[in-house]
Amino acid sequence: MLLLVVLLCTAAQAQTASGKIPASAKWSERMALSIMKNNPEPWMIEFNEQPVWSYPQGLVLLGFEKIYKQNPKQQYLDYIKAYADEMIDEKGNIKTYDAASFNIDMANSGKILFDLYERTKDEKYKIAIETLRHQMKWQPRTTEGGFWHKLRYPWQMWLDGAYMGAPFLAQYGKTFGDKEAFDDVAKQMILLEKHTRDPKTGLLYHGWDESRFQPWANPETGTSPNFWGRAMGWYAMALVDVLDYFPQDHPKRDEVIGILQRLAPALQKYQDAKTGLWYQVVDQGTREGNYLEASASSMFVYALAKGANKGYLDKQYRKVAEKGFKGIIDNLIEVKPDGEVLLHKVCAVAGLGGNPYRDGSYEYYVNELIRTNDPKGTGPFVLASLELNR
Repeated sequence: MLLLVVLLCTAAQAQTASGKIPASAKWSERMALSIMKNNPEPWMIEFNEQPVWSYPQGLVLLGFEKIYKQNPKQQYLDYIKAYADEMIDEKGNIKTYDAASFNIDMANSGKILFDLYERTKDEKYKIAIETLRHQMKWQPRTTEGGFWHKLRYPWQMWLDGAYMGAPFLAQYGKTFGDKEAFDDVAKQMILLEKHTRDPKTGLLYHGWDESRFQPWANPETGTSPNFWGRAMGWYAMALVDVLDYFPQDHPKRDEVIGILQRLAPALQKYQDAKTGLWYQVVDQGTREGNYLEASASSMFVYALAKGANKGYLDKQYRKVAEKGFKGIIDNLIEVKPDGEVLLHKVCAVAGLGGNPYRDGSYEYYVNELIRTNDPKGTGPFVLASLELNR
């Protein structure tokens, strides 16, 4: 284990002069090299004390995969593979993964396995992919067919789950010719907008409880009380990512694009005019305790930039994204003397229900832990940087 740490540290510094991260590199690589410096083994990305299969690793490593495809330095591919090989044994079993919990978050790290399988043809990666696909086939659902976020959150759909499950399913559908996967992806995206969109603001509530049993659920609509930035960020990223795989002639493709086209102007409306950033609770920027949050801002920049680049959105939204990216650099990024990049003001975590109970109130969201270099921020920052070629 110690030898692996040493080797990965060496690899992370191999592209730099005297161990420094060059300021001439693009922001995506500067952040990637900073992540590798601080996390010699990729399972450490989420401040873990031991290896765990979880969604933040997949979020960050997907960014590494995209960097590698633009700039094929072996250290980036090695870093991705190190996580997969740590967590998947030779029989394809995923360590620490519990299928019976039906936690949709667990699908996210499966995204990095498609490329690894294509490159290596190692069956263990395909077995792990099929394991995650099997979970999605049996994922508990609402009466309309929407995925529960987890087994322990019955009858609830969360925006977070769109990013965790839908792009994985869409990529599976394209890779293995599973047409039903595309139908399911479209269904999830459409149902989430149907049940969480606020017609007055165009923003999306964090979650929806079909049963209305949760104290956080509006007794009439079932929605949670507030518009959490990162929840909408997850959903926005899911929209642009699933379209990478959707067949051009799929009957629901235009509906998915339409959702993005409805969401984009709402995001533009609530972008902070001075900084170009977005608030933790998106529509309450002037309220005491609220703050300009890094992960949501990075996610919105990525989704808007990609939407404009792909032609799903008007080109003006690239300017909105560029303003947001400048705001991140000017207000939330710190560069240390050795070139290491720090991203400040990342909400560590937020959810609904559970124990202790999370009520979805304004006070709850603004008082959750704030971190520097939390992967829910650094991963989207890498993706945003790549999309803007910065």
